[in-house]
Amino acid sequence: MTARSQHAEDEALMRAALSEACKGIGKTGANPAVGAVISKNDKILSRGWHRGEGEPHAEIEALRSLKNPKLAKGATLHVTLEPCSTHGLTPPCTAAIVEAGFARVVFGATDPNPKHAGRAVNILTSAGIQVLCGILAEECTLINRPWNKWIATGLPYVTAKAGMSLDGRITSPPDRRWITSQAARRDAMYLRAECGAILVGAETVRTDNPRLTIRGLRVKAQPLRVVWSRSGKIPSDCHLLTDEHRNLTLVYKATSLPKILEDLGKRGVQHVLIEGGGKTLGEALDRGLIDRIVFYIAPVLLGGPTPAIGGLGASNNASAPRLKNSSFCQIGPDLRVEGEVAYEPNFALAPDPLCGKLPSLTPT
Repeated sequence: MTARSQHAEDEALMRAALSEACKGIGKTGANPAVGAVISKNDKILSRGWHRGEGEPHAEIEALRSLKNPKLAKGATLHVTLEPCSTHGLTPPCTAAIVEAGFARVVFGATDPNPKHAGRAVNILTSAGIQVLCGILAEECTLINRPWNKWIATGLPYVTAKAGMSLDGRITSPPDRRWITSQAARRDAMYLRAECGAILVGAETVRTDNPRLTIRGLRVKAQPLRVVWSRSGKIPSDCHLLTDEHRNLTLVYKATSLPKILEDLGKRGVQHVLIEGGGKTLGEALDRGLIDRIVFYIAPVLLGGPTPAIGGLGASNNASAPRLKNSSFCQIGPDLRVEGEVAYEPNFALAPDPLCGKLPSLTPT
């Protein structure tokens, strides 16, 4: 096999591993989503993916899925993330890989934890296993953006979500609560399922009385429901304080958004979904807290006083945050816009409103 054909085959097998990894997005707790495939003579023998914290890792799942454990000897393992080399809730995968007798290991992304990064390469090569890293590294990294940020900084990854009219308004007419279609709202449930917490401002609770739950999907656990409030007071009969998930509701009183995210990170939350309203999203953007946006835009012109994103806004066009790796698709009659937020070097972050420097952005 030529070097070019081997590279193409490695990419094809890594894409198969990525398909396995995607099954675990939003289900793995404090762990990353990882997929693996075992092959011999370019034929896939077994597949595996990490199903949750404390469960076997993807490599072990793939080994257990083999019809005969002896088939691993001389085989190739493709895995989306560098195999773990330390003992946590489960034994290190590097030990199992060496014991199984693999001839070759190919992984996509390097473990972002500096305590682990590169260790697997040394361990496996010392055991006589050929190791190749970096195949589809970008794709393998992207599926674990929240985990990567949380591991590196202790802070959760932040996705801003909004359903709005074509003119960027979230003010619904009196006779209609929903702006976007049922299809768009169902898609948003998959978005919620990726996250460990959903955050809204207190005014959203008072106006819409949202449930902030995942409905219509099978999930292991509901996300935390976070309310940002100046007074700490929300209606005592609202869903967040009275339904079966009321123990998952956190109300932060007179606390800045950065401090809230810091506390959520300490609680193990890797991914926070901010769902509004406009003042809350504006504050998050002004402070440079948003990593990614997912907007659902309905083909309707509503007008009205409430924009999807409020706040101070950019001081000029040159310093305005922009999207990278953006994508667009139609869901029912609505347009779904997604992308990572890229902040310009001269983007001026807003001062802390709770220090009295920016009273217009205090929580409601």
